[in-house]
Amino acid sequence: MKQKIIVIGAGFAGIQFVRKLDERFFDILLIDKINHHQFQPLFYQVATSQIEPSSISFPIRHIFKNKKNVRIRLAELKSIDAPNRKITTSIGDFDYDYLVIATGCKTNFFGNSEIQKHAFSLKSTYNSITIRNHILQIFERILSAPENEKEGLFNLVIVGAGPTGVELAGAFAEIKKNILPKDYPRIDFSQFKIILIEGSKFTLNNMSDHAKTASKKYLKKMGATILTEVFVKNYDGHLLTLSNGTMLKTETVIWAAGVIGSVIPGIPTEHIAHGNRIIVDRMNKSLFNDSVFALGDISYMETPKYPHGHPQVANVAINQAINLAKNLNRQKKGRATYQFEYKDWGSMATIGRNKAVVDFPFVRFKGYFAWLIWMFLHLMLILSVRNKLIIFINWAMEYVTKDTSLRLILTPEESKE
Repeated sequence: MKQKIIVIGAGFAGIQFVRKLDERFFDILLIDKINHHQFQPLFYQVATSQIEPSSISFPIRHIFKNKKNVRIRLAELKSIDAPNRKITTSIGDFDYDYLVIATGCKTNFFGNSEIQKHAFSLKSTYNSITIRNHILQIFERILSAPENEKEGLFNLVIVGAGPTGVELAGAFAEIKKNILPKDYPRIDFSQFKIILIEGSKFTLNNMSDHAKTASKKYLKKMGATILTEVFVKNYDGHLLTLSNGTMLKTETVIWAAGVIGSVIPGIPTEHIAHGNRIIVDRMNKSLFNDSVFALGDISYMETPKYPHGHPQVANVAINQAINLAKNLNRQKKGRATYQFEYKDWGSMATIGRNKAVVDFPFVRFKGYFAWLIWMFLHLMLILSVRNKLIIFINWAMEYVTKDTSLRLILTPEESKE
């Protein structure tokens, strides 16, 4: 008889785990709040009107259309009853033999509800579209705004200079130079400021010194303002207050300063590590119940190479998922299982056209070749051949023309009465 596995989350970990499970042994219920898998590394390109949202969004039912052992439900996990192997969701209760939690993480506003209320996050395709709409509407407003309101409209603030923040700043700098002046010839874009705020000393603080220096140099050359060793204390939707006493008028704050897991009722607090990550063993099994597993960003695993947990990146999630699926398959066949250890092949970030930084274990480099490597590896991670081609064509056309035609403002229609 097949065992029942419930998978919560259709991100990188959830999708790969379900793909690798042997359908002869398991029936799978995949639960997510949305009906599509999202390619998070390219959210910033949707937000900056470089690619279409559909290019990085993949309907879950289509992904598993040939998997007869996979059922899909749109729901939100409410709580876990591990002793009775049952979960409660927004559409009812489900029982399981194994539960795999792959919910990823959400934006960390560090407990500041005021910032959370007014700043934009970038953790979903919908967030990306919301930012795109807002930015384009800002420039429509500038055309008719009185002079005393324009300063706040012209200041675009990005908080957090990790890969997401750096890539956003670089992309906005490029559209400021090459695209927006063509759409809005009557706006003085010398007043448009892209301000990147970082609490540490460097941009790309988790990469090499080579990458830190190069990324900062690139961004400054592109016209971005970089404020380091300073924190955001508050933001009320119009005025941003910094830890050094500086106050900035701005209508746009994009928060890319960190992530945190969602607390799931039913998981003992002593089994939750910093960042609300679930503590797991080397097989991604929780320490509080043998039937509960956690994968990817939501999991916290200590290994000899990573005594403080793994980095919260897609490659870790994918490899953990593949390892767990193979181990469960091997268990059903009576074979030995393997402990997980992540081999870090490096990290990278793109800053703009012909500008990227790459840290491999054996070499570090920047510039045009690094940019090509970044594009190639990201294309390889895209799920479908069709979407790979669409994104490649968009990138090629943008490279040749320095323009896109994706600047659509999509907002709900007013109700007709």
